[in-house]
Amino acid sequence: MKTSDINFTIELDDKNIPEKIRWNASDKNETETTNAIAISLWDNVKKSTMSIDLWTKEMPVDEMKRFHIDCIGGLGQSLLNATGDTYMSGEINKLCEKLVEHLKKELSGN
Repeated sequence: MKTSDINFTIELDDKNIPEKIRWNASDKNETETTNAIAISLWDNVKKSTMSIDLWTKEMPVDEMKRFHIDCIGGLGQSLLNATGDTYMSGEINKLCEKLVEHLKKELSGN
């Protein structure tokens, strides 16, 4: 059986705020940097989600909002792939469309 390790290295300032986030996987040759990560894990004992959400001080607010919209959209596609539930996936996509429109208006100053 093939395995792969994914590693995150977080550089923190003196107040424990991320300054730099790097990640690598055992299948990749290079370490990459990013400004944000969002990881969700299912605790099958407690039947709840554990989340790790980190972003650097350099992450612009508009990009953070776009990042969250993309994450929500990805969850909708993942839900569709995993369950075939077109209703829930469609509702998530509708929410993303509303959020994109909101962000466009916000960025245009309207």
